[in-house]
Amino acid sequence: MPAIAPHALTIPASPIRRIYDLARGLDDVVLLNVGEPDLPVAPHVLAAGARAWEDDVTDYTPNGGIPALRAAIAAKLARENDLHVDPEQVWVTAGGMQALHQVLSLTLGAGDEVLVPDPGYVNFSMTARHVGAVPVPYRLDPDDGFRPDLAALEAAVSPRTRVLLVNSPSNPLGTVYPAPVVAELVEFARRHDLWVVSDEVYERFTFGVPHVSTASLDPDGRVLSVFSFSKTYALTGARVGWFVAPLDWAPMLRTAQEAVVSCVNAPAQHAALAALTGDQQVVTDAREHYRANIDAVCEVLSGNGIRFQRPQGSFYLWVDVSHVSGGDVAGWCERFLVERRVAVAPGSAFGTGGEGWIRLSLAGTRDDVLRGSSRIPAP
Repeated sequence: MPAIAPHALTIPASPIRRIYDLARGLDDVVLLNVGEPDLPVAPHVLAAGARAWEDDVTDYTPNGGIPALRAAIAAKLARENDLHVDPEQVWVTAGGMQALHQVLSLTLGAGDEVLVPDPGYVNFSMTARHVGAVPVPYRLDPDDGFRPDLAALEAAVSPRTRVLLVNSPSNPLGTVYPAPVVAELVEFARRHDLWVVSDEVYERFTFGVPHVSTASLDPDGRVLSVFSFSKTYALTGARVGWFVAPLDWAPMLRTAQEAVVSCVNAPAQHAALAALTGDQQVVTDAREHYRANIDAVCEVLSGNGIRFQRPQGSFYLWVDVSHVSGGDVAGWCERFLVERRVAVAPGSAFGTGGEGWIRLSLAGTRDDVLRGSSRIPAP
């Protein structure tokens, strides 16, 4: 039999999904391991998607998305992100993951390197491997609030580096980079002539600090920004995201989109349009729900003497369990699941810098997040 392409065999499996699969085989498990909002989709969004199906709006759309959605996204970016782009720069994708895959596939060749945060979202490295590139971690130091360290970046960059990947608000850390840090990262990329891929999927969920879009501080057009409807509007299964690219990429991107998905399914795009242009109270309510969950769990952990990184954004909590994990937090998470019936994501899934930590998803009900977090052993 012919062999599988070698680079495909280097794609790492997700330890988060392993916990998820194990949890599905057990009874009465508190699921704090995946970022699944436990909130209903707004009725007007469901109605728009249902109406599109009922009206047989099921034909192909333009490769970049329906014009009304692209225009609404461009207006949103100008209004909220200080990004002023032509709708032709907006490309609607099958979720944030396809957006990430698309921009990395177009900026990385075989053997090229991409700088990824450590700890950082596991799919960054998975996607890099999927396109035949090499993820190179840059350390985020807990003693500095898990912000990027320029010295660590300078040590990691090489002649093969093509992309710097930035994630704010961070999954899994909840850190939100202030404007001076973002500006330093853009300047680092300019100095080394790198593309910047900026994952801003959790942009709408920040607590007391502003979200700064990386491209808003980019004078050169080197930043490719990735967004998603999944978390903001609890539309994880609808699979609609988008990215912003240079205007002169448009002819190439029509071809690239055609080669990958042709287009995102039309009813989902109409639901996304309704989400973006309709009442945003649902987003405000979701943010306050997550904030309250975070506050409640932080109080529990503080009372038990457990160290954690209080998030400035997203709906995750980064918790230190090194006092019980014994240098193998992935193994500890599996035992914790079986013995205490709580599913959490092992920090080592997010890079070597995550050893001894776990990520809690606090997007669920108050009862679940309190029940699960209260079972974490105290030092």
